Amino acid sequence: MTQIILTVLGCGSSSGTPVIGCECATCTSSDPKNRRTRCSAHIQIGKQHWQIDTGTDFYHQALQHQLSHIDGVLYTHPHADHLNGIDDLRAFCYKQRAPIPIYGHRDTLANICSRFDYAFLEQNNHWNRPVLRAHELPLNQGQSRVLTIEDVPVWQFAVSHGSWTSSAYRIGNIAWFTDLNHIDESIFPHLQGLDYLFLDCLMDTSYPSHLSTKQAFAYAKRIEAKHTYFIHMTHKQEYHNLKQRCPKNCEPAYDGLVVHSSY
Repeated sequence: MTQIILTVLGCGSSSGTPVIGCECATCTSSDPKNRRTRCSAHIQIGKQHWQIDTGTDFYHQALQHQLSHIDGVLYTHPHADHLNGIDDLRAFCYKQRAPIPIYGHRDTLANICSRFDYAFLEQNNHWNRPVLRAHELPLNQGQSRVLTIEDVPVWQFAVSHGSWTSSAYRIGNIAWFTDLNHIDESIFPHLQGLDYLFLDCLMDTSYPSHLSTKQAFAYAKRIEAKHTYFIHMTHKQEYHNLKQRCPKNCEPAYDGLVVHSSY
């Protein structure tokens, strides 16, 4: 069996927590579980190291967690809080002396290649910029695997994120579902037997492109992973308050959370 270790680098929303200029109880809390950088994860799959997204805080996340190698990146969508740290992949390209493959659906990759076109030029001898190779994943509802990493299957699921399409991923028995407001019925059969589900849970108030607390709770109960962690939370989600309200086997994630699985 292949060991899978997922580290939550960030579980915050696009504004992070604390929010600049805010003096609410969450933003002024001294509890480290109420300090959230932008949402992303690092996954060790056997001997390989992969990223889910490279957001605005990726530089600081990489230093804090002493990331030393990246074999590939799975992108969910091209919003700034999930993408704009992409230039800091150049440190890994420089160290590894190799391009890094990135994966996502067609629209995501087209956006990335347009905005960061310099990263997709042919490599030079200086490695003074990121050198990336884009690989399109099929736009489907996740009926079949799209990648295999160290004998671990990876599935992509197209989910609605307001007017955008976002990619959710199942890697072995761990699923990462951020930035979505709806899960299509065809996806649920492919979410059976999860050890861990990481699920969008923006705030109590409904929002057109994210799950509210009520919606996240309902999806968590339906999917029935062994354990569900809520991610992409705003400062309106105080950690302990939300934890007290969570259904069985569910709780808020926090920056630095590590889970172990195998496949």
